[in-house]
Amino acid sequence: MAFFQKKPTQAEVQVDFSHLPRHIAIIMDGNGRWAKKRGLPRTAGHAAGAETFRTIATYCKEIGLDYLTVYAFSTENWKRPEEEVSAIMGLLKKYLLEAIGQMERDRVKMEFFGDLSPLTPELRQLCERTREISRHYEGCQVNICLNYGGRDELLRAARAYAQDCLEGKADANHLSSDQFSSYLFSKGVPDPDLVIRPSGELRLSNFLLWQSAYAEFYFTDVLWPDFSKEELHRAIAAYQSRNRRFGGI
Repeated sequence: MAFFQKKPTQAEVQVDFSHLPRHIAIIMDGNGRWAKKRGLPRTAGHAAGAETFRTIATYCKEIGLDYLTVYAFSTENWKRPEEEVSAIMGLLKKYLLEAIGQMERDRVKMEFFGDLSPLTPELRQLCERTREISRHYEGCQVNICLNYGGRDELLRAARAYAQDCLEGKADANHLSSDQFSSYLFSKGVPDPDLVIRPSGELRLSNFLLWQSAYAEFYFTDVLWPDFSKEELHRAIAAYQSRNRRFGGI
C-alpha cells in the first residue's frame, strides 16, 4: 500500500476554496533533519520551522480556515538536550511577543492545548495574555499544542470526570462522547477534518488521539521548514478528493 501519493504539479492542484476543511491539524516535524542536511545546528531548524508556522498560520487565516492546530512541543520533548529546549522556548517567547503586538491588526485568535505549568512564569503570562486578547475576536483560531500529549490529555480528562462523579456533578452511567470531549483541552473546538504530517514519518506521535478518530490524513516527505502554501494546497486537494463516510456506506 502506498502511503505517499505522487505529487501533482501546482498547475494540477485544484482546490475548492468554498469547501475547505473547517479544521486542519499539523504535526510540525522535520526541523532537526532540515538543519542537519545543511550542516546547521538543530536550533537553526527550529528557527526556520517557526517562520514556516508564521507563514502557514497567516495563510490559513487569509483563505478563511476556521481552525488550525499545530503540534509545537510534546510532553516527551523535554527529553531533548537542554540547549534545544531552551531555544524552542525562546522562539515561542519571541513569537508570542510579536503576536500580541499584531493581534489587533490580524485578529487571529490563539489558544493553547496542554499543561502550561512547567513553563516559566513569563511564558505562562504571555500565553494568558494572548488568550485574553483572543476573547474579543472572531474568525480563525490557532491552537498551539504546548507540553501536550494525547495520552496525557485523556488521563487528565478521565481523572476530572471521575472527580465530578465523586462530587455528584456527573453520572458515570450516562457518559457520552460529547460529554467526555468537554473535559479535553480542545473543549468547544470541532475535531480536525484533516491531519497533516510532514517529514516522511507515518504516525500520530501522541497527537490529538481522541479528536483524530475520523480525520483524513495527509503524509508528505517534505520537511516542515520547507512546507509551503503549495504543499498545503496539495493536502487540501487530497482531502477534497476523498469520500468521508464516518463508518457508514
